[in-house]
Amino acid sequence: MRIVVDLNKCLGYAQCVPLAPDVLKLLGDEALAYDPNPDESQRQRVLRAAAACPVQAIIVETYTPAADDPM
Repeated sequence: MRIVVDLNKCLGYAQCVPLAPDVLKLLGDEALAYDPNPDESQRQRVLRAAAACPVQAIIVETYTPAADDPM
């Protein structure tokens, strides 16, 4: 799983932070820091956090390796 946060779109409401605190953190009053490659165990939390974003700034991508992909 990979996440991308459009920091130009993010307005710092931080509604996502309590839903995935191991992945998303607020630095100061408005700066969002995040882990772009969270552990798969965080999937449900990350999906809930993305859904809670009022400006839909969080994009969750699922990576499915091809059979011949060495990663």
